[in-house]
Parts: sequence; C-alpha cells; structure tokens
Amino acid sequence: MSDKPLQIYIDGQFLPQEDAKISVFDHGLLYGDGVFEGIRFYNDRVFRLEQHIDRLFDSAKAIHLTIPATRAEVCEMTLETIRRNDLHDGYIRLVVTRGVGSLGLSPYHCKQASIIVIASTISLYPAEKYEKGLIMATCATRRPNHDALSPAVKSLNYLSNVMAKVEAMAAGAEEGVMLNAAGYVAECTGDNIFVVKNGVVYTPTVASGSLYGITRGVVMELVAEAGLELREVEMARYDLYTADELFLTGTAAEVVPVAEYDKRIIGSGEPGPITKQLIGMFRNLVQTTGTPIYEKAFVS
Repeated sequence: MSDKPLQIYIDGQFLPQEDAKISVFDHGLLYGDGVFEGIRFYNDRVFRLEQHIDRLFDSAKAIHLTIPATRAEVCEMTLETIRRNDLHDGYIRLVVTRGVGSLGLSPYHCKQASIIVIASTISLYPAEKYEKGLIMATCATRRPNHDALSPAVKSLNYLSNVMAKVEAMAAGAEEGVMLNAAGYVAECTGDNIFVVKNGVVYTPTVASGSLYGITRGVVMELVAEAGLELREVEMARYDLYTADELFLTGTAAEVVPVAEYDKRIIGSGEPGPITKQLIGMFRNLVQTTGTPIYEKAFVS
C-alpha cells in the first residue's frame, strides 16, 4: 500500500483522507440513518461487486432511502476509488447516509443522500486463527427482531452488534454468537454461521435473524459444488456445541474455523476436513473471479 494519503470518495469528489469530512448534521452520524456494504477485492478483481451493489440498493429501498446514482454509477465509483489509491488487494467500505438534515428525526429534511467510498486494507482475524480456529461465546444481546428493523437491512445502526462484540471479548472470546428472541441461533456479531454434522452442512435460516450474507451465499454454492448436502434450519446452541465442525463466513472474515464455543471444544479442536476443503475452494475462487478493476468491465 502506498504511503500517500488515502483518497476518499464523497459525493462526486476524491479527497485526501485528512480532508474527507461529513457534516455534523448528517443523519448517518446523528441517527445511524443509512446503509453500507463491505466489499473485498483480490488480485485486481472486486469479488461479487454486482451482488453487493444490489444488496446496498435493496437495503436502501427497505428504509425508504433514495441513492442518488444508478447501480452502474456506484460500481464505477467503487472501482475508481480503488484505482485512485493504486490498490490491488483490499477492502471497500461503501456507505450511503440519509444526508444533511435538521436535528429532528424526520428524514424529509434531508435533501439528498450522501455516498462515501473508502478503499483500504483489512485483516479481521490473525492468520493463525485460520489454522487453529476461533474461540466463541454466546452474547446476552439479542439479534433485533423482524418486527423492529429487518435483519436483512445492512444499516449504519450496528450498536447491538457492537454491544455483543463487547460481551464476547469480555468473556475472553474473539467472536460472539447472537440469538434471536426465541433463543435460536441467528448469526455472529459480524459473520454467518455454518455447522458440519455427520457430513451434512447446516446454516441458520434467514428467518432466524441472519443477514443475507454474500459470502454465505458463495459458500452455499461451494457446498453444492463439492457434492455435499446443505440444510437451512432453525439452530439451537446445542447444535453448535455438538458440531463435528463449525465455521463462520463474512466478507472481511472470509471463511474461518471455530475451535471452541462456550468452553466446549468443537470436534477435535482443530479445523475439520470439510471446513478446510471449503476454505481452499473459497480462496481459489476469490483469486480467479470478479470484476476487473483496471479496465472497464461491468455492464449497467
């Protein structure tokens, strides 16, 4: 990565990191009113770019937020931000806020949404954790219900996830499992969950409170490609405690194994064969597919 200051895209301008600012009246800051995507790029290709942009627009529609650009334009903003920073492997944080408004709650005082694109690098977990596995704990903070704000919306208000992360770390864990109101497993603070039991791969249903994870969907495709059976089910902590293998998926995390959950050793305590197989397949896929960055390649 260059020593030059990062160039940040904000509403049509590329600004050096130290000059990239938003108004204190922006409703994204005041109320967490907005949506975002985390997107990875590898080897000069953005992985599943169009799927991320589609999810961004779906989240925005769900909260009645109009993005002041087309999908193709947002794709180009993303690619150009990477180019401006001369990056080849890294992470994009794409944010759409409600924009500048008043101190009141009403979104109708915000004349136009703001689009922010940040390109940098990320390493969510140490490399050794992909070899040895994470330690996880159950969090007291529950995943928000569908009758509050749909878990499918990737909104800027992540406070429940932050509080759950605090609880997990206080318990000596690196990641926390969030349950729904009924006590079933929803997802982790930032990742989706998969269990392997007797050669079958399981993951919580979206109705349980999990996000429509892009990496989750990719791994489901890889499970099918590997000739394995996949089932989406309601899942209790018991199912995690007694798993042969347990792993997490997420854009930043990629595919990462779990070695221990609530002081219970998972399987042998080492990443299992199916987890290792899927990690290998995923790494090969991200290195060989995606939207090219340094040439015009996407279609509106």
